[in-house]
Amino acid sequence: MACAGVFAAAPVRAQEDYGFDAGQFEKKRFELNGYAELRAEHFALDPGAAFYRLNFFDQTPRSDFARGTGALELTGVYREGMASLHATAHGEASRDYSGSERDTRLYEAYLRLDPARAASAELGKKALRWGKGYAWNPVGFVERPKDPNDPELSREGFVVLAGDLIRSFDGRLKTLALTPVLLPVRDSLNDDFGAAGHVNAAAKLYALYGDTDLDLVILGAGSRGRRYGFDFARNLTTNFEIHGEWARTADTERAVTDAAGNVTRVRADADSYLLGLRHLTENEVTTIVEYYRNGAGYTQDEMRAFFERVHTVYDQFQASGDATALGRIRDTLQTPYARPTPMGRYLYLRVSAKEPFDILYFTPAITLIDNLDDRSYSAAPELLYTGVTDLELRLRLYVLRGERLTEFGEKQNDRRVEFRVRYFF
Repeated sequence: MACAGVFAAAPVRAQEDYGFDAGQFEKKRFELNGYAELRAEHFALDPGAAFYRLNFFDQTPRSDFARGTGALELTGVYREGMASLHATAHGEASRDYSGSERDTRLYEAYLRLDPARAASAELGKKALRWGKGYAWNPVGFVERPKDPNDPELSREGFVVLAGDLIRSFDGRLKTLALTPVLLPVRDSLNDDFGAAGHVNAAAKLYALYGDTDLDLVILGAGSRGRRYGFDFARNLTTNFEIHGEWARTADTERAVTDAAGNVTRVRADADSYLLGLRHLTENEVTTIVEYYRNGAGYTQDEMRAFFERVHTVYDQFQASGDATALGRIRDTLQTPYARPTPMGRYLYLRVSAKEPFDILYFTPAITLIDNLDDRSYSAAPELLYTGVTDLELRLRLYVLRGERLTEFGEKQNDRRVEFRVRYFF
């Protein structure tokens, strides 16, 4: 009888050891997660650089400054039947030599309906992500651009009406998906997308053909010029992937100044494209390489003329004390010339190694952005530590190098050290 009792109990123990609760895999009705962050930065300034002179001509001269920032980002989902509400909020407060500053934004807030497995609709503020590139997305027609220095940061979306229709097949063509988008622009709605008074129509057609992902994308004329393009991604081997994007933008416009201060508006169609690869070794070393051609970017001569104009006007300010011209340049021209990667050709390289030499929880990495037109560059080595549950520590150094009258040589700082503590929940 004792033996019978032992064998009778065996199946019960097996169920306890190897069984699973299907409820663990069901989506919860309500989910809330996010992170809290503290960030300390130190900037080593370049007083002879054009952007230093634009930003500090009316302030006390300084060679460096420190900034402290606290941030909180929350993402929540509430589900009820075929409907779900999604929201992401981001707030941060910072303090440096100029005082304190606070900013709170609702990155996303939209309603999603899933009436069928192959059909869905979304209404509200949503951050769409189109394209296969890591640092840049030429086909990202209905989204805010990435910061190539930190491409994985969350971004604020636009208010849209969007949908997805999906069809699966047997054979080489495995999946087709159509994503139509309507993006209205009014004085107080999506007003930074472009000219008001338009309902902008866009669409993406996705196909999975064999082992290749393909997208055809289009944005009709409206608040911005008409745009169309495609992207692709394919795994050549398990650990080696190639990707690319191409986009044509009709009637782009950029403000161009010459060394004498004459400003003209240059309008033209522009072709932009990106080619890249990702590779993962057996030792978990990840390499990302991308070449980016920005068809709407400034030429080397145009950037040089802008920098020459800033230096000329600054010298006049030093002699006369009249800052009117410098203020005019800062207010009207600094934004397009100072945006990330404003010129024509760039090379991006990122290499990261997970736990090298069996050093647990450490991931060193380096990111390089090389301006192939003027040969200036930025390099950012970093060290990431994840040895404490839900806690991430990152130390990063930004080094900018270039001759005078080059993009990175005229930035306001030569170096920046950043230490970030981020707690996830």
